[in-house]
Amino acid sequence: MAIARLNPIMPVPGSRGAWKALSGLLAAGGLLFSAVALAEEEPEWPKGHFPLPEAGNVIGEVYRVEAGEEDTLLDIAREHNVGYEEIRSANPDVSVWVPGEGTEVVIPSKFILPDAERTGIVINIAELRLYYYPEVGEGETPRVETYPIGIGREGYDTPLGVTKTTMRLEDPAWYPPRSMREEAAERGESAPPVVPPGPDNPLGRHAILLDIPGYLIHGTNEPDGIGMRASRGCIRMFPEDIESVFHSVPVGTQVNIIDQPIKVGWDEGQPLVQVFEPLEEQEHGMSALVETLGMLNQGNSNGVAFDYEQLRELLDHPNGQVVALEPPPKPEPEPKEPIDEGEGLGLLDELTV
Repeated sequence: MAIARLNPIMPVPGSRGAWKALSGLLAAGGLLFSAVALAEEEPEWPKGHFPLPEAGNVIGEVYRVEAGEEDTLLDIAREHNVGYEEIRSANPDVSVWVPGEGTEVVIPSKFILPDAERTGIVINIAELRLYYYPEVGEGETPRVETYPIGIGREGYDTPLGVTKTTMRLEDPAWYPPRSMREEAAERGESAPPVVPPGPDNPLGRHAILLDIPGYLIHGTNEPDGIGMRASRGCIRMFPEDIESVFHSVPVGTQVNIIDQPIKVGWDEGQPLVQVFEPLEEQEHGMSALVETLGMLNQGNSNGVAFDYEQLRELLDHPNGQVVALEPPPKPEPEPKEPIDEGEGLGLLDELTV
């Protein structure tokens, strides 16, 4: 951190004002260095780690970065802890493979916490994101860690419900399931009975087993699939993300897998909505609108009014972004009808015409 150089002021002998000026400068310098020391002592939160809000349910912020000459949009997403669908929705006009040096890229790192118990791991498959609420010791700040994930593609849906972690495996071997071996046989190919640890292992270097037979939270050797539906039902994470939680998630940790395509939040009295595409081939219909209005009214203790048409538009065209609901538009004044020149003339007016 650069600190401005302070030029000392030498007092003139017998000058009380000069000594006062020097004393004031020294005091100001002391405050400056104290502020610098406090700033240096304040811990910097890693990407994806946030203190839990004392009020409300909104974390993070949206910010912008510039693409480098060799960056892809997927490179930028991974560096900033977001997945494929998130970065694409926030930057619909930016090329995935060649954004171009100097191109401004929006990082959608603002989230509404899922409406679920803040304990253990919460996986919202609708937003392709995992939330981890670690236990904290006395004096520690309660926090949440959130990471983009890949989930089961169509036909291999990730199961919903409350389960728990049962085992942690480092450098696991992968045993292709029977369904995969049968599919390979139909194509005239053969699937190996086991894939040992290494760069070809689709589980990556870390895996956390769930108390649902055949389902895991694991790394991947295909990180471009994070943030989309690409697995056979398991939850995939970037290798560095699964490694960061691998040792801190105890065996027996609760895992709550939910499907919340619509989330409602409040930030300093401002209503916010985050809407994702439904996993099933259906639109957010009237029932979704009624349900969302119910969630908004439940948290609307101050009676804030908002634009229903804007909400309807968000449900019709979900993009996964946290959007602030605007106040309802003011009604346009009714146009005044032109007054007939002869209309409304009084008796005196008629006599003087």
